[in-house]
Amino acid sequence: MDAEMPLSKSYFRISEVSKILGVKPYVIRFWESEFKTVRPIRTKADQRLYRKQDVQELLNIKNLLYEELFTIKGAKKQLLARKQTHTLQISESIIRQKLEAMKDGLLQIQELLKSGHNKAG
Repeated sequence: MDAEMPLSKSYFRISEVSKILGVKPYVIRFWESEFKTVRPIRTKADQRLYRKQDVQELLNIKNLLYEELFTIKGAKKQLLARKQTHTLQISESIIRQKLEAMKDGLLQIQELLKSGHNKAG
């Protein structure tokens, strides 16, 4: 059974990740070897420490494999497609913000030109 990811922790040992995901540690090590987006840090004792983003990525992988029934290859493609979509959405948001700022600037210039024209005339 899956457990909740504690919000107060920054790093998780593989046994903790195993409980959160509801899979055995060897499954996590296998996914780590297949999915290069999961990169835990290693302690001096060579223990894996997973960041929250690693655990979230592992939850996504588990969902793709166990719930959506993708193959490993299909799950890799799906994760890449999701990342590209997310990047595109961020890019579109940034462009939208810059266009809004440009519009505001142009409206301010227009107002300055109008007020300057009224004073001159």
